[in-house]
Amino acid sequence: MSKTYALVGTGGRARMFYEAILGPHSEHSRLVALCDTNQARMDYTNGVIENELSGKAVPTYKAADFSKMIAEQKPDTVIVTSIDRTHHIYIIAALEAGCDVITEKPMTVDNEKCQEIIDTVERTGRDVRVTFNYRYAPHNSALRELIAEGAIGTVTSVHFEWLLDTRHGADYFRRWHRDKRNSGGLMVHKSTHHFDLVNFWLGSQPDTVFAMGDLKFYGRANAEQRGVFTPYTRTTGVEAAKDDKFAIDLTGNPVQKGLYWDAEKEDGYQRDQNVFGDGISIEDTMNVMVRYRNKAVMTYSLYAYAPWEGFNVAINGTGGRLELTVHETSYINAGSTSDTEGAAKGVTLYHFPLHGEARQVPVKQGEGGHGGGDKIMLEEIFGNAEPRPGYGANHRDGALSILTGIAANKSFNTGLPVDVNTLVKL
Repeated sequence: MSKTYALVGTGGRARMFYEAILGPHSEHSRLVALCDTNQARMDYTNGVIENELSGKAVPTYKAADFSKMIAEQKPDTVIVTSIDRTHHIYIIAALEAGCDVITEKPMTVDNEKCQEIIDTVERTGRDVRVTFNYRYAPHNSALRELIAEGAIGTVTSVHFEWLLDTRHGADYFRRWHRDKRNSGGLMVHKSTHHFDLVNFWLGSQPDTVFAMGDLKFYGRANAEQRGVFTPYTRTTGVEAAKDDKFAIDLTGNPVQKGLYWDAEKEDGYQRDQNVFGDGISIEDTMNVMVRYRNKAVMTYSLYAYAPWEGFNVAINGTGGRLELTVHETSYINAGSTSDTEGAAKGVTLYHFPLHGEARQVPVKQGEGGHGGGDKIMLEEIFGNAEPRPGYGANHRDGALSILTGIAANKSFNTGLPVDVNTLVKL
């Protein structure tokens, strides 16, 4: 018998889910409804379902009719891919209506909303699945397995560096993410992936966080200080933006045109805002130090104007060191197919024993989005693949991943370390 799903939020992140349901996993899964604040976006999505995926259009509901959708369509599970600040609204309402939930990361954007979700899960007994696809990428799985096997003894420290290039990284400064109230900043919206990986690799959780972050590259003041003057608020159809290397034209891509340019008249949302304009309240340069419950310490950095996309991580232990470097395909959200988002271009994993010869560990390079993790995760969620023990992330994993970022944001503001255990009762 197929499980039924309703999807809330039909922007760029939604396609990965409905494509999986209507495509390779249609035998086990069925999409029964779409919900969004914007009817034009839902109509575009139904057009994709019919014209590209050979499916049948499903009923659509505006956000205010979410409860009506649940009552009429009776989905087993609600998939949440809306703006981050609204995740908790739909998660809580779905749980209280007797549905399970699959949510995009981050689960939510602050500790108060996180506590509400945790309390609702405990009260209803329903399940929340957070889609941490990076866990399933073969190179990240290999690193976890080496640590678990004791390849470097007891882990003592981690150095983790993530680079967002001037294509992908800039994209967060064009859209709703640029307002920290919407996204929690990159510490929550983006780094939740990375903080979850460290929790996953170490089998531990954060205790204390100290962080510094600032806006050093994007934004009007930074650009003007470098002698760059861009006197426009958006870039589509703007003559002055024609030679701006950071500009995008929403009419030049059929997906972005359908989801955003054609839908703009309904809600006024501009997907192509000037990254060197006003109104940016998130950071682009961040450094974090974290002490974990197992006493390991991590230094972490993220910056969003790098010359290449990917990450370096080094994990030190009492018996040696592991080094993983991954070069990823850069992308703009909704600017290409979902299987190219974060695809691995090059992977190297080295094991340096404390005594003995260093070796390069052979790792199968995963194919598809997020280092090959998307396909494996989707098979587990929507197909009949046997779940891999310890890989599926629940609401507790979702909380522990965002709490590092939430604590970092608090540390940005106070200049003081933050005790993560004071933020939420798990």
